[in-house]
Amino acid sequence: MSTEPEPVTEDTTDAVDAGPETPGDAAAPAPDAAGETVRPEGERETADDGADSGARPAEPAGQGPDAEGGSEAAAQVSEAESEAAAQVSEAEAELAAQRAERERIERRKAEKQGPIDAGGKLSGSAADLLAAVRAVESGEKPAAAVFGAPEPARRPAPEPVRRPRPTPAEPAAASAGSAGPAPETVQTVRRVLAEGGAPEALAPQTAGLLGEGAEEALRADPWQLLRVGGVRPEQADGFARALLGAECGPDDERRGRAVTVWLLEQAALAGHTALELPRLVATLAQRGVPDPDAAVQNTLAEGEALAFQDALEETGARGEAAASGVASADRADEEGEEAEERPVRVLIGLERYALAEESLADGLARLVNSTPKQDGSAADWEQAAASAQGSAAELIRAVAAHGLVLHTGGEASLAEPAALLHAAHALGLRVWAAAPGPLGRDRFAALLGDPSAEPPSPGPAAPAVVTVAGLLTGAEGPGRDAEGALDLDLLVVLDAPQLDVEAGALLAESLPDGARLVLAGDPAVLWSVGPGRVFADLLAARVCPQTASRRPDPGPLGELVSGIGIGELSQVEAPGKEVVIVPVRDAGEAVHRTVQLVADSVPRAIGVPAEETQVITPGHGGAVGTRALNAALKERLNPGPGRFGGFDPGDRVVHTPAPGRVLPGRVVGADADGLRLSCAGETVIVPRDRVEGSVRHGWALTAHQALGGRWPAVVVVLPGDAVPALSRPWIYTAFGRAARHLSVVHGVEQALPRAVAEVPAKPRTTRLPVLLAPQTPAAD
Repeated sequence: MSTEPEPVTEDTTDAVDAGPETPGDAAAPAPDAAGETVRPEGERETADDGADSGARPAEPAGQGPDAEGGSEAAAQVSEAESEAAAQVSEAEAELAAQRAERERIERRKAEKQGPIDAGGKLSGSAADLLAAVRAVESGEKPAAAVFGAPEPARRPAPEPVRRPRPTPAEPAAASAGSAGPAPETVQTVRRVLAEGGAPEALAPQTAGLLGEGAEEALRADPWQLLRVGGVRPEQADGFARALLGAECGPDDERRGRAVTVWLLEQAALAGHTALELPRLVATLAQRGVPDPDAAVQNTLAEGEALAFQDALEETGARGEAAASGVASADRADEEGEEAEERPVRVLIGLERYALAEESLADGLARLVNSTPKQDGSAADWEQAAASAQGSAAELIRAVAAHGLVLHTGGEASLAEPAALLHAAHALGLRVWAAAPGPLGRDRFAALLGDPSAEPPSPGPAAPAVVTVAGLLTGAEGPGRDAEGALDLDLLVVLDAPQLDVEAGALLAESLPDGARLVLAGDPAVLWSVGPGRVFADLLAARVCPQTASRRPDPGPLGELVSGIGIGELSQVEAPGKEVVIVPVRDAGEAVHRTVQLVADSVPRAIGVPAEETQVITPGHGGAVGTRALNAALKERLNPGPGRFGGFDPGDRVVHTPAPGRVLPGRVVGADADGLRLSCAGETVIVPRDRVEGSVRHGWALTAHQALGGRWPAVVVVLPGDAVPALSRPWIYTAFGRAARHLSVVHGVEQALPRAVAEVPAKPRTTRLPVLLAPQTPAAD
């Protein structure tokens, strides 16, 4: 058994089998009754970090990966508050808000004047694909003649303008949108699934996804089953063989489209917002699609994906003439000719991420190009900066003059955004901070101070911190003004590397004119669970001021983690046992020593109780994954029969109401409504049918689940078979969660320093720098 790495650290578009997978191959394993795909031993998971089930929800709830394929209800959190049991849940409101935002983006896209002129220098299949897109946009089905269409002119860079803001969804609408499928529909789907040899447990998810005509849709196109989370191409092929018989073949157009979309969804799980055409075509061929080019063309023709062409140029590079501001007419003509000859790349992506990335670029460009609201005079801002220390002063000066500012640094650097918020509040600004999750929110709130402790004043409320999801849905924060914009002047987003393109787009478009946005975070940690790398792309694009903190993280732990960030794993002096290495030989010893450290050694030698110690391991599966470690830790720390779906009162858990969103808590009890949890001081009731897919024991987490949090003591477990999951960002993130003490259960020998020195983050294919370049000036 191997430790399965976290899904987001795996690039699923690379993880293809050497041999083709066609409907004529041997029958593949099918998902089990719980909806989780049964895989050969050692094969990696593709499910989200927070759910045991292989099923993935169908709609985003803010930051999760595109793990769609299930019903909307599977992506919602059912937060029952004692005084408002009938109110819509936070996740439902978030879903509705994102639906409203996507509708707004689509309306804006339709209102744009003129065609998208791209691909002037393309040839071969790339030109064919772009021609197919133009044909689809004109309402025609592309034919062979279409692929000889004339080349369009290049599109001028659009001027950034203020877009209509998303309107907060009404609770009634959100509630209605989250209704599950009718029982009759589920029953008919269950019959057709049984007929095709697929698990009947997939019926509710399939019915919710395909709607009332689900049975007819499956019979007409059995590969629609691939849209259900956890189902793989070979399993959909087996289902299609059972329903279609002799009509089923590897060259079926329906199969080519379904596998193309599935690969794009898998790419989104790995963090890509689009895939380069040659890579997609090659992977389709490996998946047993006889004519990959035709499969991509058919997918574009049916509107299930979009094609783009982007000029290839160095990110953030600007022409010499643009930098100097002067150029002769001859030079301009030469540059124009060079621009026409510039090489381009063709990308294929799912519409939801393409539109979100475009909307994010437009929103950020508006902030970069606009003048911030003049709250306080220049002298007042300068006085505030002068009273700050070090790089905090630089941050205040940058925010005084710019609408978008980036701030980088480690844990100690959080004091600088806190100083900015207090300074801006003293100048009369309405200031708020937001973190992607409750772990980061609570961590920064302790640093920021209790707003209720501030003396009452007639001005704006004291600085406070909320979650990004709560801010967007209105469950937390200032709410929205009459125009639908967030009612604030300055927003500081913490742990910014966790922002994906969808959450980033919602934030950027929700800011009022004249507002200031600060994105603050540590660029060395793991990137977002969802598609995109917003913070890293902005740093590379250099379209706005960047302030790097000069505050080092203190002590041996700070020294160790800082070295990892630059690719060096050095031995540090730890007189207070701040860092302890525990070598192990095999998986069994790794589990035994982990339990011993948490339950006995760390409390006795360091003085940190077990409830304040967090275990971090590379994956959920395997002999030393979170499942195995949590089972062993529960047996030692809170033994019980697990009478509530495997849980007992007092169990430490993590609840994942939506992909990428992690709520740590404890089990309080259970009743007819479901499993009752206490998460961040609030009561959360998880319905019985969602417990298995959204609640895990939480003594041991993956590094992505631990992002945003810090614990007095951390035990990082590195068994021998975890080597493929190790990278510099993973190790930096895991080690950096420790505040006072770090124990490393070490079974990977030289693979640890090798990963720190040689294994950077896997690249992600994104379009944000290219979209920003024509809309923003170069930053100094």
